[in-house]
This record gives sequence, structure tokens and C-alpha cells, in this order.
Amino acid sequence: MKNKKDSLEKFVEENRQHFDAYTPPENVWSKIAQSGQGKTNRFFLDAVTFWRVAAIFLLFLSGYLLVDKFYIKTTSERQDKSAWQSFNDLENYYSAQINEKMAMVSQYQSKTGLTEDEVTQNLKKLDAMYQVLKDEMKRKPTQDVRDALVLNLLVRIDLINQQLQKLDNPKAEIKKQKDV
Repeated sequence: MKNKKDSLEKFVEENRQHFDAYTPPENVWSKIAQSGQGKTNRFFLDAVTFWRVAAIFLLFLSGYLLVDKFYIKTTSERQDKSAWQSFNDLENYYSAQINEKMAMVSQYQSKTGLTEDEVTQNLKKLDAMYQVLKDEMKRKPTQDVRDALVLNLLVRIDLINQQLQKLDNPKAEIKKQKDV
């Protein structure tokens, strides 16, 4: 690159008198000046402006998409973790109630020699559905799955309460007969 520059300089120095010998007529410079007045290179300005606007637009679009992706992802992850944590608290509470009431049902059934009835079979089906929902909650924790799990627990508690009422009714009838 330097050799070319040096050779160009050398050529200009050696032939300077030839360059200085020719001067353009005055009217050439006036025509050049007149043609440049009032006209600007609109294409150049429009192209530069266009690319600047395009670059700014691309920058803002990229920023929006990145923020949208990561913000929504982290927000939904936080909500999912929150749903999972609140579900764990509810599950512990309702499971303790279910276990306590099932122990009472089992104790009464063993004393009276009663066999499993329809309510107990329904409880087993609900427990199987509960396990499927719980696996879904582990794979993809959402508010809908959490609500379905809580509903399942509440239905099981309600069925156990109905079973306990059935078992308590014969006691109440025997007690009423003794009082009469």
C-alpha cells in the first residue's frame, strides 16, 4: 500500500509542470457552482436517514422482544413457583384432614365389620385422579392444575364427611331408641 502511495507522489512530483500547465476556463467553474446551488444530494440524505431509522427501529424491536421474552418467562416462572408453594401448603393442610377422617372411617368400619362401600371406592378413584394431576403439576405448574388439585382434595373431604355422617346416623338412631 505504501509503495503505491509513494509511487503516486513520485509521479505527481515528476509531472507537476504538466498539471499546472492546464487550467480550466472560468465558465466551467461558474457552471459547476450554479449547478450545485439549490440542489442537495437528496438521495444520499434519504438513504442515510432511511438506514438510521431502520437501525433505530431494529434496536427498539430487539430490545422489546428480549425484554418481553425474559420478563414474561421470569414472571411466569415466579407465578408457577408461587402456585406450587401455595399448593404445597394447601396439600399439607387438606391431606392432614383427609388422613384424620379416613382413620376415623377405618376405625369405625373395623369395629362394626362393615366392608368398603361406594364412597370408599369413589375416594380411591379420586386419589388416582389426584396422582395424575399432581404429576401434571410437577411437569407444568399452572394455576388451573393447582385449582383442579385443590378441588379434588375438597371433594374427597366432602365424601369422607358424608361417609362419617352415614356411619354416625346408626349411632344416633340407636341412641334415640334407648332414650324412648
